[in-house]
Amino acid sequence: MILQKLAGAAFAVQLLATAIAYAQTADKPSAFVARRAGIALAPASADARAPNALPRIESREQFDTIARIYDAGTPAAMPHALFVIDRASGQTHYVNTARFALHEDFLRGQRLVLNLDHATLESFYFSPTRRFILGTVSFHPELKRWLFEYWDGDQTSPDLLRETAAALGATFFQPLTFKANSTQQERAADASHMEAITQAQIAAQRAYLALNTGKTQGRLRIVGKLDADLPDDIAPTDIVVLSEAPLSLPPVAGVILAQPSTALSHVNLLAKGWGVPNIYLRDAPEQLRDWDGQWVRLQADRNGYRLQKASGPPVRPARPAAALLSPPDTTRPALIPLLRLAEKDAARCGAKAARLGVLEQARQQGRLGDIAPVPDGFCIPYAQFAAFMAQPAAQALIKQTLATERFDQSSAVRRRALEQLRAELVKLPVSDSWTQEWIVRWRGQLAGQGVFVRSSSNAEDLSNFSGAGLYTTVPNVTDAQALAQAVKTVWASVYNAEAFAARRAARLPHERVQMAVFVQTAVAARTAGVMITRDPFDPSRQHVVYISAKRGLGVRVVDGQRIAEQALYDAWSHAIQRFSRSGEVTELQLDENGGLKEIPTDPVSDVLNDAQILLLARTALLVKAVLDDRSGQDIEWAFAADGRVVLLQARPYIDARAQR
Repeated sequence: MILQKLAGAAFAVQLLATAIAYAQTADKPSAFVARRAGIALAPASADARAPNALPRIESREQFDTIARIYDAGTPAAMPHALFVIDRASGQTHYVNTARFALHEDFLRGQRLVLNLDHATLESFYFSPTRRFILGTVSFHPELKRWLFEYWDGDQTSPDLLRETAAALGATFFQPLTFKANSTQQERAADASHMEAITQAQIAAQRAYLALNTGKTQGRLRIVGKLDADLPDDIAPTDIVVLSEAPLSLPPVAGVILAQPSTALSHVNLLAKGWGVPNIYLRDAPEQLRDWDGQWVRLQADRNGYRLQKASGPPVRPARPAAALLSPPDTTRPALIPLLRLAEKDAARCGAKAARLGVLEQARQQGRLGDIAPVPDGFCIPYAQFAAFMAQPAAQALIKQTLATERFDQSSAVRRRALEQLRAELVKLPVSDSWTQEWIVRWRGQLAGQGVFVRSSSNAEDLSNFSGAGLYTTVPNVTDAQALAQAVKTVWASVYNAEAFAARRAARLPHERVQMAVFVQTAVAARTAGVMITRDPFDPSRQHVVYISAKRGLGVRVVDGQRIAEQALYDAWSHAIQRFSRSGEVTELQLDENGGLKEIPTDPVSDVLNDAQILLLARTALLVKAVLDDRSGQDIEWAFAADGRVVLLQARPYIDARAQR
């Protein structure tokens, strides 16, 4: 990594902006995408004396006369030039890309095609007998290699790929390696016995990745493993440097991870909701040791980050807009089965549970394709939680906890006090009539099968407050006594330390929080994960579905501690791209005795095949349409034993950058 130190009169600057990411997708910016989205292309400085195209490239200097450069002036600068191979004439054209941003501009401008309608243009990407082969040559700064590539939607064949390599090899001054931009192109390269650089290979070697870009000011703290050793004085103004992604996180000013994480982990979803930078930096504790304990300004961009010394905390710390709790209905305690849950029932059961009812009704109406039913379940509404918390013993415990000495000043004191409060709340009795009602419903409606006991509060899934991972889910409950205990555990999770801190930062009054419980049939998933209906690295790209997956149950996808298999489906190009393999060597499965068990898994093969990725993407876009959410959906899914998609949860995808 390049390290450049700059000195100034007022402060020292450390700039680390290296061989890094063009977002997780390992792509250069696309002129095609920009034009289709109606975004004006940045002007390029075309040399008026340079020709419209060259038949050969003899040197780097000659290449630079026709190249367009992305991220010019940075270590991530990527010069590239379009190429057109005319199979009819046998001529190769290296296009003056500073002048012609798209292949179609060049073909029309040079009158190589007299009638370039949409069908004709498509044939140059999809037809095996196409007249033109269209692609790009670039110098890749991360790999220090010259590459050639096609548009990700190009349905090339092994024969076309070999023909391209031969034509370019005879006319370009440096050896070229093929970069595959889709799984279809990877298969073509494999069939042609040609070396190919994949998106996953590029992503795996990165030393930096901006999971969430932005700028912030705070005290940089090298914490290590957050879940094991939470410093007593960690504060919302701290930028924490962590050895790995934690299972949960209190509000902070920024996050720097020393190990790669998943874009859809709970921690990154929280960072996006708070609007704070979250970056992966290899060997972060060692690289940032000299900054530990100092007040700094951090700016994280897709190509790198900048640290500057600051004199202290920000005068006006950035705060997200106060989240608004929807008014809960705590007057009706009757249980509600999944098939009767509707959007209006969010007032009684929370948006999470109500949304599952909406999705199941849409499935029955044929609006979600051929997917499996939403796993059956029932809601224990706010009213029962409110009555439980209203009993004098519970109120006394809460009052005593909030009055603990140094509760507001010390995160360690607050964490211990809240842990004790949860333990005491779970010991409190619940009405026998209620517990019997739960058990009868579980044995009758759900046939006594294993269930996940999930939170569904009025303090999550809000328009500007995700709440991802803040409350507790109890997995695979298999007996009646454990069911009652699990319900109380979920109720008590209102006082999870991270949930308490996050609500305080969002100015959500704790006394107004209500917790419903959704008791849902457990799914013995073969594979599971999370997907969102937009690019998590670029809020403007809402035509893609981004998928994270692991074998077995999806718990480890969102914990972010080992990299998940990550893939993207582009609804414009219909291409599938895979960016990483799952890093898990074991998987979680349901234990027949209750809870979960860990078993060995295959760490080599792909978790999802192309057909499954396509099915998930189409389902996600249908879910987005059903819920009429233009901002995007964060969807938990699984593949059941019959190979169909199961929907486990859908919530708004919160990205504070897109809301500004």
